[in-house]
Amino acid sequence: MSFSGNQYPSDEGFDLTTKGQVHTYSTANAALNVGTDTFVLQADSGETTGLKWSDPENLKHAVALEIAASDESTALDTSSNPRVTFRMPFAMTLNSSENGVRCSLTTAGSTSGVTEVDILQGGVSILSTTLTIDSGSLTSVGATTPVVVGTTALTDNSSMTVAVDTISGGATEAGLKIQLIGDLT
Repeated sequence: MSFSGNQYPSDEGFDLTTKGQVHTYSTANAALNVGTDTFVLQADSGETTGLKWSDPENLKHAVALEIAASDESTALDTSSNPRVTFRMPFAMTLNSSENGVRCSLTTAGSTSGVTEVDILQGGVSILSTTLTIDSGSLTSVGATTPVVVGTTALTDNSSMTVAVDTISGGATEAGLKIQLIGDLT
């Protein structure tokens, strides 16, 4: 496809006059003045030009934290709970469902049933429906019973524990890891 003529706006004849200005366009050429020191340029469809300066402290900072809750080869059991206890290294807000909490195995359960995993903050479950890994699967992603995150706010330095509530009939699961996914708060 070829274009000819003035089908796209041009900045020809539109000079910037102030240090740090940026060429923008809405319905006509425009200049966006320099922002506050240390601010970053952010897309914002609500602004006339689609751009604005923002304090980076107010922007979302996506983060994922993965914790090993067992070794790679010892079969899981329900009598060794909690599997792991750790402290949150920062405050975060979890995403919902499996976009915020997941678990995985390196060795799947070998017979019918599911592996159920709970995550607790300060001794209270953060899940309304626990994580499940279907027999023969290595991940909770796409499980028959999807996880429901009941508490999305994880506080800095809070005590977190991971517990295995149920194992499959074969009890061959090993290499449990959990993933917490969300934004820094």
